[in-house]
Amino acid sequence: MAYVNQNFKTKKAFKQSVKNGDQHMTYNPSDMFSTTKNGTATIEGPHYPQPHKWYATVTVQGGYVVKVH
Repeated sequence: MAYVNQNFKTKKAFKQSVKNGDQHMTYNPSDMFSTTKNGTATIEGPHYPQPHKWYATVTVQGGYVVKVH
């Protein structure tokens, strides 16, 4: 599982941000080099240490999230 570079409290807020054209990169806090550059990834939020309340599958192109499923 990975995070995005902003700590969204809800999936709805994350999805709206991507829809608005904001750029978000995925990252894995335990291994910064294993994130998806092109393809799909699973994102969770909010960030640790808060309990994860939402999950999303995203499409990544060029290292940036372009779609939230």
